[in-house]
Amino acid sequence: MTEDGRAGPAVDAFVAHRNLLFTVAYEMLGSAADAEDVLQETWLRWADADLSAVRDQRAYLVRITTRQSLNRLRTVGRRRESYIGSWLPEPLLTAPDVADDVELAESVSMAMLLVLETLAPTERAVFVLREVFDLGYDEIAEAVDKSAAAVRQIAHRARAHVAARRPRGTVSPTETRRALDAFRRAVETGDVQGLLDVLAPDAVFLGDGGGIKQAMLRPVVGADKVARLLASTEARAAAMSLRPAQVNGYPALVLRFDGEIDTVVALRIDDGLVSALYAVRNPEKLSHMQRETSLRR
Repeated sequence: MTEDGRAGPAVDAFVAHRNLLFTVAYEMLGSAADAEDVLQETWLRWADADLSAVRDQRAYLVRITTRQSLNRLRTVGRRRESYIGSWLPEPLLTAPDVADDVELAESVSMAMLLVLETLAPTERAVFVLREVFDLGYDEIAEAVDKSAAAVRQIAHRARAHVAARRPRGTVSPTETRRALDAFRRAVETGDVQGLLDVLAPDAVFLGDGGGIKQAMLRPVVGADKVARLLASTEARAAAMSLRPAQVNGYPALVLRFDGEIDTVVALRIDDGLVSALYAVRNPEKLSHMQRETSLRR
């Protein structure tokens, strides 16, 4: 702050790029809480920087955020090894404009974030900065402390890795809504056949309770098993509400009991059928469902 109480140039620049920096950190970490911590660390380093020597403030801030994210990623990687049950990314209630940016929406989807989890930390950083934010190889090299030539090789390897695991194709909003509506009706009525009609034969269900809330400790695989698991929810329907929401850039469902958020269910849809369900119940991961999060590229 300046002596007269106004925000100084460091604050102005940080605020102007904050949503971008949060998006970088979130895509690197899959956790809004960890991304917020990274932003705090980024601010402390930015506040101590000599702004007169900074040629490109955006690039400089992204570089700090990337380095802090890499440090945090190595730490949380060890923490996730002892996580109880399946670990899922922290869901975000996203603003409508996120869905309008198809590439951004795909990059923060639950399905893609889980694919990114299979990359090594540096590979993840390079992929995110190149494929999502379109940074140049020289700029990425500075951020990850590698040569530009090495970054090109890492980018090629990461791109091939992700391509082999990413969702099979683009699904239109209409197709997504149709599948979501059919899925919701079947769950609300406990209609096993209705669920079988909308689930892909190899559908998988992942639940994340974090050891705090009850959840399946292992993936449930196969349409029949998933349908019967979901249909059993109908027994508690009197106290339950299932409503659509925009989560991580895509339509999802929010399950409430007695008005309180209990579970966020994100869906992966391939060829008009639900191929994966990601059910986050861990209450420590649901705070960003109370308000919209603005993401930027």
